[in-house]
Amino acid sequence: MASIKEVMADVTSWLRSATELGISLILAFVVIDVLFPGAIGVVNNIGIIVSQFSEAGLVGLIALLLFLILFRQQ
Repeated sequence: MASIKEVMADVTSWLRSATELGISLILAFVVIDVLFPGAIGVVNNIGIIVSQFSEAGLVGLIALLLFLILFRQQ
């Protein structure tokens, strides 16, 4: 039977792989959206997300910075 540490390591590995896959897909969709404008709309959606962070003021900026710090630690 696997220990809790092994299970947590497996779950962390799966989540990291899923996150990396998601980021790769987003980057691929951005390239497609740049080559064929309006085909997918990913660039517009990213702009909407960034504007929502900026509308929240200082709290949004702090949340965005925390997200970037956590993402960079992988």
